[in-house]
Amino acid sequence: MKKENLRVVIVGAGSSYTPELIEGLSEHRDVLPVKEVVLVDINEERLKIMEGFVKRFCQHLDYHVDVWSTDSRKEAFIGADFIACQIRVGGNKQRIFDEKIPLKYGVIGQETTGVGGMFNALRTIPVMIEIAKDVEKYCPDAWIVNYSNPTGLVTEAVLKVCNVKMAGLCAGGMRPRWWAEEALNVKEESIYYDYIGLNHMNFTYNMTIDGHPITDEQFNEVAKKCVTVDQELIHKLHLIPSQYTQYYFHTSKIVSQLKSQDKTRGEAILELEKQIWREYANEDNYEKPKTLAKRGGGGYSRIAVGVMEAVYSQSGKWMVINVPNNGTIDFLNDDAVIETACFVSRDGIKPIGLKNYPKEVVGLISAVKNYEQLTVEAALTGDKDIALKALLAHPLVREYDIAKPLLDEMLEAHKEYLPQFFKDE
Repeated sequence: MKKENLRVVIVGAGSSYTPELIEGLSEHRDVLPVKEVVLVDINEERLKIMEGFVKRFCQHLDYHVDVWSTDSRKEAFIGADFIACQIRVGGNKQRIFDEKIPLKYGVIGQETTGVGGMFNALRTIPVMIEIAKDVEKYCPDAWIVNYSNPTGLVTEAVLKVCNVKMAGLCAGGMRPRWWAEEALNVKEESIYYDYIGLNHMNFTYNMTIDGHPITDEQFNEVAKKCVTVDQELIHKLHLIPSQYTQYYFHTSKIVSQLKSQDKTRGEAILELEKQIWREYANEDNYEKPKTLAKRGGGGYSRIAVGVMEAVYSQSGKWMVINVPNNGTIDFLNDDAVIETACFVSRDGIKPIGLKNYPKEVVGLISAVKNYEQLTVEAALTGDKDIALKALLAHPLVREYDIAKPLLDEMLEAHKEYLPQFFKDE
């Protein structure tokens, strides 16, 4: 890809994260010559508010791009170079069911992990496939830069069905680099590591700085940044785990904590977003709302724009991306999407081979990938029995006496967004 006047389309532009992406594009204007930013969303009210705010924000940033909105993917996609996806099917309203219902059965209720993550995937995958098919049709050379959760499952499903160029993104893969940069006071570009696993189920090891392995003391300093997993366990494994592995290593403790909370994370965000959207709607406001900092999920634009720059420019970049395995991890299928270190360039996304991976995490990664692949199959077929098998395969559910009634209740709660499971009604 080498052309001037790039068109970037943001699907799910009614997300409160959209201005972060605009800011990232603005910061990279010297290397990414964006001419048009097209905002797409099914929520007309939010779309209109966001279009107004983004235009004011671009003025504030002195960023000269044409900003317009549409609810027509066809109109937006023709001539597009990058399709940034950040959809949440059912919004935070449905997320609250993902968080609350599992807790009634004594299992983790979370947006991307366990049964909550599974139902997020079941709702999101069919919609993302529709979007990808439109990309195939209207802009086959464009890159889909996906941030829609759960990104690993979504990426696997889309690449199984569609012939598109897609990067499945999460800030988590680059976080060990940022932790090391801060903890050891070294430049980000000097830090590399091997990275094995899946989105939100992964481990960093063999970290180097300027080509030299870090010392045990340096490892300990970086490890302190992972605050969700017991430090003694991290030292015993001598791996830097994803913060989300807390749900596997400290399951009972987390279930107890979640049950004791007054509000779920989704409920808290729903309240927070009311204030954020009031600030976006204020026509005198030209800057990102300060409330946005409380929203969480940072690092989004840094990764998304990093991928765009890498596939557009000459140089390419080392990044952690969700990509098909293709032999990178020998105990998983080639078509299994993994999260791993890659070289990203105009030639595409190429996983970097892994050396001497830690055997103690093979079982956990394999089990979660087994659940993921069954979930993708269930999302594509609408087969309730396959959905049940996915829950039985998941290390955080596993028990039939829990899985069966839990599945029934979750299907009913999300019925409006799961037409593939209710075709015969």
